[in-house]
Amino acid sequence: MPTTRIRPATLTDAPALADLDLRTWSRRHAVMPRPEPGAPFFDDRHHPDDYLVATLDDTVVGYLRLVPAPLAVSAHVRQIQGLAVSDEARGSGLGRGLIRAAMEKAREEGARRITLRVLGHNTPARKLYEGEGFVVEGVQPGEFLLDGEYVDDVLMGRSL
Repeated sequence: MPTTRIRPATLTDAPALADLDLRTWSRRHAVMPRPEPGAPFFDDRHHPDDYLVATLDDTVVGYLRLVPAPLAVSAHVRQIQGLAVSDEARGSGLGRGLIRAAMEKAREEGARRITLRVLGHNTPARKLYEGEGFVVEGVQPGEFLLDGEYVDDVLMGRSL
């Protein structure tokens, strides 16, 4: 039986996370440019403490980025700003596990809410979030032009 685990990221995860980012990046599902091969995964804005890592038999197969909201008046809010699961691990429950671990971490940090943004046409991701209690709190129609198509930015959130 494969062993799955969700844990905090470490600096030594950087190469595996960068590789996962490259393999899961999609022109249809990413608003940021494709990561450059060899580019560092962690930087001034992306710290290991912001990431939870999913492993399958000690191989990194997923991550979730969880950060505090940027304003002092919203210090009680955490934002999911990235979720990736490798193709070979999709459907195994690791995405759901990462979300649940993020909610637990947010609670431990004293957060009362958790929010995220998801592309309107990303039905599998939206269903996953809805299954974990997230609701649509707003829609920005046609916010992004991805691969020649205007795509809605859907804002979702839930109380903790």
